[in-house]
Amino acid sequence: MKRTTKIFGALAMGAIVVGSFVAGYALGNKETRKAPHKVRGIGGIFFKCKDPKALKAWYDNNLGITTDKYGTNFEWRQAGDSTKKGFTLWAPFKETTKYFEKEFMINYRVGNMDLLLAELKQKNILPIDTIQADTYGKFVHIMDPEGNRIELWEPNDEEYDKIGSGITVY
Repeated sequence: MKRTTKIFGALAMGAIVVGSFVAGYALGNKETRKAPHKVRGIGGIFFKCKDPKALKAWYDNNLGITTDKYGTNFEWRQAGDSTKKGFTLWAPFKETTKYFEKEFMINYRVGNMDLLLAELKQKNILPIDTIQADTYGKFVHIMDPEGNRIELWEPNDEEYDKIGSGITVY
C-alpha cells in the first residue's frame, strides 16, 4: 500500500510538472510565453473530500466528468502547435491526504450554462447566486455534496482573447 501511494504520488507530481508546462504554454498569454520557466497554466486540479469514490460518481452523474481510479484528464491542443496534445488532471483526494493541505474552488468551462443549469435543477442542484455576465462569459456558482463551491463559466473565447491579461482574478 505504501509503495502504491509513493508511485501514485510520483506519477501525480510528474503529471503536475508536465501538465503545468504544457497547459501553460497553450493557455498562457504572450508575456508568459517569453519566460518558459514561469508558471503558465493549470496542469492539475487536486482537492480533498471525504469520499473520493462517491464524489467522482456525483461529478460523473451531474457534470459529465468521467473518471478512473485517479481522476480524469481533460485533453486539449497546444496553441503553438495544434498537433501536440495537452492535459489537465482532475483528481479528488481523501481528506486525510498529506499531499497538500488547503481546499480551493474550481472553475469549470461549460458549453451551455442555461442547459446545464436546467439539467441540474431537475436534480435539485441549484445555483447559490445569480448568473453574472461579462463580455468574456457568464458565471454562476453551485455547491457539490461536500460543500465545495464550484464556479461554472460559459466562456466567450473571442472576447476573452481580446482582453488577454487584463482580466481581474478574484
